[in-house]
Amino acid sequence: MFADRAKIVIRSGKGGDGHVSFRREKYVPDGGPDGGDGGDGGSVWFEIDEGMNTLTDYRYIRKYSAEDGEQGGKRNCRGKNGEDITLKVPEGTIIKDEASGKILLDMSGDNRRVKFLEGGKGGIGNQHFATSTMQAPKYAKPGHPARELTVLLELKCIADVGLVGFPNVGKSTLLSVISNARPKIANYHFTTLQPNLGVVDMDGVGGFVVADIPGLVEGASEGVGLGLDFLRHIERTRILVHVIDGAGVEGRDPIQDIYTINNELKKYGSDVSKKPQVIVANKMDVCDNKDEIIGKLKAEFEPQGYEVFAVSGATREGVKELILHLLEMLSKYPRKTVVFEPEMVPEFAGLYSDEPYTVSYDNKENVYYVEGPRIEKMLGYTNLDSEKGFEFFQKFMKDNGILDELEKLGIQDGDTVRIYGFAFDYYK
Repeated sequence: MFADRAKIVIRSGKGGDGHVSFRREKYVPDGGPDGGDGGDGGSVWFEIDEGMNTLTDYRYIRKYSAEDGEQGGKRNCRGKNGEDITLKVPEGTIIKDEASGKILLDMSGDNRRVKFLEGGKGGIGNQHFATSTMQAPKYAKPGHPARELTVLLELKCIADVGLVGFPNVGKSTLLSVISNARPKIANYHFTTLQPNLGVVDMDGVGGFVVADIPGLVEGASEGVGLGLDFLRHIERTRILVHVIDGAGVEGRDPIQDIYTINNELKKYGSDVSKKPQVIVANKMDVCDNKDEIIGKLKAEFEPQGYEVFAVSGATREGVKELILHLLEMLSKYPRKTVVFEPEMVPEFAGLYSDEPYTVSYDNKENVYYVEGPRIEKMLGYTNLDSEKGFEFFQKFMKDNGILDELEKLGIQDGDTVRIYGFAFDYYK
């Protein structure tokens, strides 16, 4: 089965705790603190596997964890870092936050191997807290917590040609005769519930990848029927092939079917309706008035720039001509890599919750304070020293209404904002 969706739980490793110990050797009764630092937790990586084309493996194993960092030891011994974990996915896999539905990462284009969730930093040992006035500190810093996140994996087909059409018009049969795919074929509606991929290969003329997309019904752009499950797979195809029941076996009007499908594509957006299209009238072997049907289709659609082909998946009539035409079209429309931009960074996923926070002003210190569980989590997961991390930190403050609260308290440009161990100058 072509598995195009899966829900999994991923967890980065917890940072190892810093150690509290003191040097105790013969003739050195007060050697001072020598507690080592904890090791960093392992990170979660995503990597494209060229040999994969489904998400089937993730249907059976749902939880993936990197290794925790080791605790620091005596004699300034640093704990061992936790092992990373790498999740291999097919190209075109999108990772979304389950709670918000926002895109976190698109494994396409240059994104071949990406660190997704960074492991927690190891805590520092008590040796770092020694001062001239505190020569025997009895505390160390714990490691940063692990980060656990539920994500949705969604595969958008990387196919050159997409077969679209209403249920039971013969797309699966056509795919089986033009490519190496062997889809299940039966005479009832919604036979295809997941996309099937096949490779078309003709000696001396090259080949291409074709996808039989799940059947469409009117209202798909609003989620009716297979709806968006259908539509999301055609965003990365270069050419759309409308397969219609030319013989009218189902009692449908083929011309109206084409207009209905194109209307759904326009409603869906993403420029999918602007893709080059070919019309294939299938089941011509059981059509008594073949010339009349093809004549009507050509009169209606060729002025709009659509080529019309008469084909029979059963007898293979017109199949070779169709393949050669598609190869010629593909040579005119080079493959463009479509990479969906992230709508949220993984570090912030799950932090947009209802956990409380407080914003206050200290008159004596002339400092604004922002505190709360949600804020503390955000600081633990985000690297504020990086430009990207600080940019998303600002977005987090804005989206959660914290900046509005500061302005209500009368904050001015240049005033200091303190958030736990971090202090910033405010500028609007």
